[in-house]
Amino acid sequence: MDNTNITTNTKQLLPTKRLVLCSLFAAILCISAYLSIPTPLPMAPKITMMNFVVFLIALLFPVTESFLIGLVWFLLGVVGLPVFIGGGSGIGYLIAPYGAYTWAFPIVLVILPLIRGKRYNRFWYTVCAIIGVLIIDFVGMFYLKATMSYDLKTAFLTGFVPFIPLDLLKAVVVAQIIPAFKRIIE
Repeated sequence: MDNTNITTNTKQLLPTKRLVLCSLFAAILCISAYLSIPTPLPMAPKITMMNFVVFLIALLFPVTESFLIGLVWFLLGVVGLPVFIGGGSGIGYLIAPYGAYTWAFPIVLVILPLIRGKRYNRFWYTVCAIIGVLIIDFVGMFYLKATMSYDLKTAFLTGFVPFIPLDLLKAVVVAQIIPAFKRIIE
């Protein structure tokens, strides 16, 4: 009978551990919005560590957990908690000209875990992270183009070029540190 209790407790412990990890990373994602550098562009979002944390989550967790983390963060922001870039929140923030950069994060949190595979491969994880950068920056750029009635060149120069160098750097760094994080959380 004691063995049954130990087995039952072990089976319950694993999901609890994963839930705690997901909660921890959702909190880290919320906090990362405040680690920011202002940009000189008018109305532009700040450069934050959110991309870094989004890539970390997407490359570290399975798709269901990655989605859950993103969903918790996104819903907290939608209901008004200041967890979006620079402490933004609400529907108004998401439909503003630079809002698409924020709502592209949940898209990346689903797509990257689906395409990266189960086994770590440094090159492929780096490519996946770069794909994530392109998704975020292109979604943001095209939404900016539509909401501000920019031509493609203006949208590219204001909504893509300023963000791409640092976003690529963050993506490449994340792809390299995934093995260390896997050892920590497993």
